[in-house]
Amino acid sequence: MVSHTSSEITSPTIRRLANGLTIIAEHMPIDAVNLSVWLNIGSKVESDAINGMAHFLEHMIFKGTPRLGFGEFERLIEERGAHTNAATSQDYTHYYITTAPPDFATLAPLQIELLLNASLQDDHFDKERPVILEEIRRAEDSPQRRAFYRSMQMSFDTLPYRRPVLGPTSVVEDLSAEQMRAFHHTWYQPQNMTAVAVGNLPVEELIRIVEEGFDQALARSDRNYASDEMKSQVPASHPELPFPKICRMEYIDESLQQARLVMDWRVPGMQSLEETYPLDVVASILGQGRMARLIHDLREQRQLVNSISASNMTFCNQGIFSISARTSVEKLAVAEAAIIEHLQRLHDEPVTAAELRRVQIQVANRFIFGNETPSDRAGLYGYYQSITGDINHAIDYPQCIRDVSVEAVQAAVQRYLPTHAYGVVSFKPV
Repeated sequence: MVSHTSSEITSPTIRRLANGLTIIAEHMPIDAVNLSVWLNIGSKVESDAINGMAHFLEHMIFKGTPRLGFGEFERLIEERGAHTNAATSQDYTHYYITTAPPDFATLAPLQIELLLNASLQDDHFDKERPVILEEIRRAEDSPQRRAFYRSMQMSFDTLPYRRPVLGPTSVVEDLSAEQMRAFHHTWYQPQNMTAVAVGNLPVEELIRIVEEGFDQALARSDRNYASDEMKSQVPASHPELPFPKICRMEYIDESLQQARLVMDWRVPGMQSLEETYPLDVVASILGQGRMARLIHDLREQRQLVNSISASNMTFCNQGIFSISARTSVEKLAVAEAAIIEHLQRLHDEPVTAAELRRVQIQVANRFIFGNETPSDRAGLYGYYQSITGDINHAIDYPQCIRDVSVEAVQAAVQRYLPTHAYGVVSFKPV
């Protein structure tokens, strides 16, 4: 068995520029280079009146700039066999490109140009809106997505995490290109960005290419639409209090073949990162892997559920500890009671040192194995830097998991996962 330590995720070079941009670079001897640009801007900065704008803008970024015509970026990417994509979440927006090392100096500045100088033309906006509306429709047609949306609405009363990132149809139908230009010019600023370059080029060359790309794009940048009013409309971000009791919501969903059960607890988020490590361990103890307690007992032994999992979803301002199961309607109540029995056992009895050690190895190694390519590593660094402002949180994660004690696990369960107060959403096919 190979022993893995946190030192295997090395310390990259970090460069902070006068314009506010953070550049992170690391040489990795794999014949590819990834540039990931992370913005600490996602749907949570939107007011209700423009919910969905961050995601819509992500699509529009690729429509070209005054210097880079519509479709030109995609043509150049395809010619070089490179790959590009993007994602929008509540807490961040992420753009990336993976190229062969000889193509990085040519293609990376083009991605930067798109981010900073997107044209956002009215005609492109109007043509893209139906694509966004269709994406919303498909999401609403997905039982899994509907279940997630309902559980988020249960879990958050005021925080913007309760809203879908895609936004509602009624809002997206009324968004304007002018509003998008204001959103882009307000938030797509270098001080809100982390650019991470990882791959088979020297570190200083990676930094130079990225820095020059930003300098040149910013020199052509127009920020006439930047809006202080938009910044003033950002929703409140204070963590919500724990559930005061068991709060229930029930939905009938005729498209389902089985009933679904989602149980949520409000827990700390990335702003209290040290509190999240024991909860990551608890999620693995309960519902990750065949030996996890809920899977072994409820699925394998008692056959109360067809599937079950546990996760500690860590958003920036707050987290949600969630247990999800699929079962028959007749077994919903029994399954919920069995889950609570297992939680109560964690309240009352410390986990064994052997079980904790097994889970710590699993969690830490999953983390390490999930960060072995340039794109994995760039995503890891960019996420932690943009959300927490400290890349060491990424590098130190495996060791922080290994440092969790038996006592810390029990204390986290007792503090954050009460058996008498949580949110529960059930979905029945009839």
